[in-house]
Amino acid sequence: VSIPLRGKESVVVGDLRKLRVPHPYVAMVPQWDLLDLLAEAGKDEPTFTLAMNTEATGLIRRSGRVVGVRYRDTAGDGELFADLTVACDGRWSMARREAALPVKEFSVPFDAWWFRLPRDPGEGKATIAPYIASRQLAVVIPREGYFQIAYIAKKGTDAQLRAAGIENFRRNIAEIGSWSKDKVDALASMDDVKHLDVRVNRLRRWHTDGLLCIGDAAHAMSPVGGVGINLAVQDAVATARLLAKPLRHKDIRRHDLARIRASRWAATVLVQGAQLAMHRGLILPTLEGRRGGPPRALLFALRRLPGITHAFAYLAGVGIRPEHAPDFARRPAN
Repeated sequence: VSIPLRGKESVVVGDLRKLRVPHPYVAMVPQWDLLDLLAEAGKDEPTFTLAMNTEATGLIRRSGRVVGVRYRDTAGDGELFADLTVACDGRWSMARREAALPVKEFSVPFDAWWFRLPRDPGEGKATIAPYIASRQLAVVIPREGYFQIAYIAKKGTDAQLRAAGIENFRRNIAEIGSWSKDKVDALASMDDVKHLDVRVNRLRRWHTDGLLCIGDAAHAMSPVGGVGINLAVQDAVATARLLAKPLRHKDIRRHDLARIRASRWAATVLVQGAQLAMHRGLILPTLEGRRGGPPRALLFALRRLPGITHAFAYLAGVGIRPEHAPDFARRPAN
């Protein structure tokens, strides 16, 4: 991860290659490929069933306890009963909403607009970089064959951006990253630009009887740092590690579910705190025109104190509290 400066100079924020860990890198995996991998691996598990084209539409309760979900698929409506329902349905979680779990919301001053620009072979280093211009900010992620880019602007301006049209958006992007005309012209229309309503929140309690929320359903993360998926996977691993025994004995109690939040709470709070600090210290001042680049004190520290870059690389690549798959969940490598 680096911060581009004027000219071709840049300052390294975190270098994963210097980490003394078995895998000193971040694998940039499209979400659909990860889901396909999980679905394929599940086929070898005798008790795993995957329902495609199926939407959970409501919770089923018996005597105040969640005992399953109502769903809708291509054949119509149905019900699925379970000893435990785990809600992994994201920041707009139906399960969280129906369970009326108390949530703490944090103010976020910006939204993100995601899009792609073509990337030629060998173009650009494998470096995640924020680009800062007058009242504008973009984060560029190099992918195979394209750049994935998040354009950052004030919250509530999606309609304004779309009304201004694709030509105006292309000019903004070219100004931020010095992209060539043929690159930005790859954006055919504003339909190629996907709006993300950025939210940061967390549940005060992640469970109720028979229901557990994890991932974004328990704590919606800012895209700053790109670690939301890491925390969600860690939540899932912690859930497997801590709940396997009570699930086998069909004896899931509220204190068992509370252990998941207790295990993952510190990592969640610390990461969200760091993200909110970045919102206040860099993103909001940039969007308001009070800052045209990263703080000088930060640049000085990154250049003179290598321990900071090592710490950032560890937090981004490994995490505050990494989780490891329990032995019972490991399978021989093919």
